[in-house]
Amino acid sequence: MKLTASLEDAFNQQITLEFHASLVYRQLAIEMEIHDLPGMAGWLRAQADEEIVHANKFIDHVADRDNHPRIGTLGAPEVTATTPLEVFQAALAHEAKVSESIRALYRLSEAEGDLDSRPLLNWFIEEQIEEEATVRELIGRLEMINDDGPGLLRLDAELGSRTSPGTEAG
Repeated sequence: MKLTASLEDAFNQQITLEFHASLVYRQLAIEMEIHDLPGMAGWLRAQADEEIVHANKFIDHVADRDNHPRIGTLGAPEVTATTPLEVFQAALAHEAKVSESIRALYRLSEAEGDLDSRPLLNWFIEEQIEEEATVRELIGRLEMINDDGPGLLRLDAELGSRTSPGTEAG
């Protein structure tokens, strides 16, 4: 079943937001690279890749529904965070924005009776719960560490163990 024009537009806005989220995470990674925290930078780069995977899931859904996926205008991310705590607080704020956008997309889909989008949107709702919880945990750990150098380096090493799945959904 083809998406309505309003749903197609909303899904395309979500595609753009997911690509923007990737840019936000990449900029946050740059901030950590500048501070010689390669583990945190790598974790954030892997997150940037994951956001592209998310965009691709939405692109595939729109195309599979016989609609036209489009990436909207992307501007440079406005990131002012510089400390690890600020960086992960910025990440959480952006995840909250993405979560709300997905919930709005879900509500629109429900209002239009679009049952075919439910599986995808349910997956994303669960994914966003996990994303926010993970970043909140990291914030909590950074708050505990405060400015303790060895603690910060230990967390950096731990986060550096994350591998990126790449940008194509598997």
